[in-house]
Amino acid sequence: MQGSMTLPRETSDRLEVAFVIPRSGPAGIFGPSCEASGRLAVDEINDDGGVLGREVRLRIVDGGRAPGQVAREVGELVGTGAVQAVTGWHISAVRQELAPVVAGRVPYIYTPLYEGGENTPGVFLAGETPDRQLLPALRWMSRELGVRTWCVVGDDYVWPRASARTARWYARISPEVRILDEVFVPLGTEDFGPALQRVVRSGAQGVLMFLVGSDAVRFNRAFAAAGLDRCHERLSPLMEENMLLATGAENTRGLYSAAGFFETLPTGAGLDYSRRYMRRFGPQAPALNSLGESCYEGLTLLARLAERSRSMDLPRLCGAANALTYESPRGTVRMSGNHLLQSVYIARAEGLEFDVMDELTRGAG
Repeated sequence: MQGSMTLPRETSDRLEVAFVIPRSGPAGIFGPSCEASGRLAVDEINDDGGVLGREVRLRIVDGGRAPGQVAREVGELVGTGAVQAVTGWHISAVRQELAPVVAGRVPYIYTPLYEGGENTPGVFLAGETPDRQLLPALRWMSRELGVRTWCVVGDDYVWPRASARTARWYARISPEVRILDEVFVPLGTEDFGPALQRVVRSGAQGVLMFLVGSDAVRFNRAFAAAGLDRCHERLSPLMEENMLLATGAENTRGLYSAAGFFETLPTGAGLDYSRRYMRRFGPQAPALNSLGESCYEGLTLLARLAERSRSMDLPRLCGAANALTYESPRGTVRMSGNHLLQSVYIARAEGLEFDVMDELTRGAG
């Protein structure tokens, strides 16, 4: 590490990356998957010669803590030259604190699905946005299942509230969707009884879930225990394999998820990634899922941008992002502005696995 702090960034033989992933809090449930996917990406990048000939090293930062605390730690790492890039999965509340701290200093690749609208210079977005994920999923649920009325249940922070606003906007212009009620709860909520009562009183056919990690798990268990899974569908843009396992097979009836990647995604690129992941980590590997895979995506995108620009200079990286296209576990992906466009799928929970039902949004291929 000493060498990376004393040598000029472009001549150091290492590229140190602040890897901000949840190791605590409600999202900590999928932190091990994020870390494993990130390490697979680093192994493959380094086996291929690194980034501009530099070995990539990860400096893990716990993104599950208070947003201000995370931003201060990353800001210190950037300010001392200890890291030359930032990436990882963390909630939007952390991104909003982090982006101004690193803006114009080092590239920041934010990997999760999110609410859209981020345009800070030097911030690149690798995840799904509501226009390509949430809204097509609502249309699919209406067309295929006849579910048109919804009650929103979400955690009380920026992503759920902004996504709910997008759903409300869509409901105003489309006969396919009506939002009958919205309930927001603090991160870390354990008692979902009052929220379930609101679901029942709303008369909605479906529940639109904007809940993170263990919050979603507790909600799903309470939902099924109350018998609501017999008469309501659930749709989540964030439900993934770790949360599915923790929810339990008996509690997953009528549960749907929309994402750019599933462990069971039946594409050549997706299956090949799953094989590489299992070969690297073995049968005891953390569950492979879209949130962890997004961390692989973020590091791959960083390497592709550097390769195209032949530099880690931020303005040149931004210029290289325009119309960059490459093959990933999500298929052919393409940068448009500072966002990575990709295919998005909808899947239904079948016990402890997802059955991919349809492609909602076509990617760049």
